[in-house]
Amino acid sequence: MYYFLSIFLLTTLFFALFFHFRKRKIITKVACMTKNEKCDLLNELVHPFGYYYHCNCGCFSATLNAWQKKAGYTYLYDYMAPRFQMVFDFLPVYFNYANKTWLIEFWKGQYGINVGAEIGIYHTDRIIPKDSYKTSMFEAVATEEMLPCSFLLYNPNGNFVHVKKKHWWLTAFFTGQYSNPSQLIMENTITFPNHEMLSAFIDGLKNAGYSAKDFTVSELSITFLFHHQNKQEYHFTTRLWCRFSQWKNKNFCRLYLWITSPFHATEDRILYLYYYLPFAFRKVLRMHRFHKRCHRKKLCMRKAT
Repeated sequence: MYYFLSIFLLTTLFFALFFHFRKRKIITKVACMTKNEKCDLLNELVHPFGYYYHCNCGCFSATLNAWQKKAGYTYLYDYMAPRFQMVFDFLPVYFNYANKTWLIEFWKGQYGINVGAEIGIYHTDRIIPKDSYKTSMFEAVATEEMLPCSFLLYNPNGNFVHVKKKHWWLTAFFTGQYSNPSQLIMENTITFPNHEMLSAFIDGLKNAGYSAKDFTVSELSITFLFHHQNKQEYHFTTRLWCRFSQWKNKNFCRLYLWITSPFHATEDRILYLYYYLPFAFRKVLRMHRFHKRCHRKKLCMRKAT
């Protein structure tokens, strides 16, 4: 018995020392890199996930050619998101323009251990009735149809980030932060190519519950706040999933901060996680897991038909 106990203690000591020295080696490796080297490496690592890293503000954004573009959008993505640790407020704005039904949707909330916001621009290939909005598949707009858009995202502490670009899916995600969606405030600005499209969007915004006093128009640009979401009719099980997912998100966020505690900057923490726990690094960047599964299922259904 003493023999096996000695073996166990020696094995435990060996692994403790191994991980200790491995950890120290990784810390030294990350600390010796320059900021530009860290940002370049991080961008190389996250590009396959459809993102790039803003070195100045410490957040991730979607690339123009992100794989998510092929997946399009359907309401099922939003409805099922809480089951995959994505709990957010969403504001869909539907309107008809140029013989197509357009959807510009706004999101803000918690994506796993990431706090963030999104603006997505989609349309169908024809005008569809209102009762088909939640069952239709919307395709991401083509390059020539992308719109200049921007948003300011304020967190409960009053800090904010400003992202601006001509895009089909403008995003900003902050790793290692936690917030309830209702605590976030999103100030959005979109510029349209002509007054006809701007007017159509305003009609859609009003149908979504906004009034003329809730937005401002300057030439071809419109600006409005997205703070409180219109009540969504979630089933009881979905509400439970929201609470359970937020509980998991909060605890995983604490775990992430504890594991990466040797560092404070986001790029340092992420690279440390990449070298120390590669599987955890991949999980952090999967902010749209269900989105990808739906896309794969759609492709399989197309092949079957």
